[in-house]
Amino acid sequence: MRIGIVILGDQRWAQSRHRWTQAEEWGFDHAWTYDHLGWRDLVDGPWFDSVPTLTAAATVTSRMRLGTLVASPNFRHPVSFARQVTALDDISDGRVLLGIGAGGIGFDATVLGGETLPPRVRVDRFTEFTELLDRVLTEDGTTWRGEWYAAVDARNNPGCVQRPRVPFVVAANGPRSMRLAATYGQGWVTTGLGGDDLPSWWQSVTELSAQFDRALAATDRDPATVDRYLSLDSAPLFSLSSPDFFAEQVGRAADLGFTDVITHWPRAESWYAGDEAVLAEVATGLLPDLRNA
Repeated sequence: MRIGIVILGDQRWAQSRHRWTQAEEWGFDHAWTYDHLGWRDLVDGPWFDSVPTLTAAATVTSRMRLGTLVASPNFRHPVSFARQVTALDDISDGRVLLGIGAGGIGFDATVLGGETLPPRVRVDRFTEFTELLDRVLTEDGTTWRGEWYAAVDARNNPGCVQRPRVPFVVAANGPRSMRLAATYGQGWVTTGLGGDDLPSWWQSVTELSAQFDRALAATDRDPATVDRYLSLDSAPLFSLSSPDFFAEQVGRAADLGFTDVITHWPRAESWYAGDEAVLAEVATGLLPDLRNA
């Protein structure tokens, strides 16, 4: 089991730098940040873009993988984003994990003046976004004209450090996006399907895992070639509520075949409110055993 942590972009780099270096020192396998222009009630507070944040994190770490959780078509264009991703992969010496998803309906969906799209249309756009991003990252001189995006002789030189491109970790909870993950993803990440209580959330995760098995079978994809990521804090209870609870949640994910879990750095209030002392206790006392389980 590999264990990752999300560090939100709600602090200036002078403050957040130590979190990234500490996460690596503690032995986390990967660290992530949200790719939003603003997020939920934090939209009115400090917020910093994911790409320069991850670039800065790449310069102060050397082992831990770094990722977006998740980039979306809400405000990204595959051609320009491919250039950013290529640069980040180069600066990090091939440590990028590119989380991508269909995009939500919050601030990001409307801040540029666009309309909030219904789920089916968002998946249509996401499909085109993923196909074009894959092509630009792997082929030089891409020309494309679709319903959502266009590209004219888009270049990819020198290409990614990781070949043939950075790994895509595709966020998917529905059948169409799961097929996309099975086709293009080196990883699949799920948040479950909500639920007012922990048992119902875990039941949804169980059902989604089985659904993804079917998507892999339908595309003749070897399950061993796709990592499975679970965002633990989409559950009704924060995963770092206590060390014992965190260990229990990791164990349940492992039993369902997940290869990776992701928690969040505790915040003082609002989303992911918790005690940093619990994180430190988990990292120093439990992390080695959980990673080797």
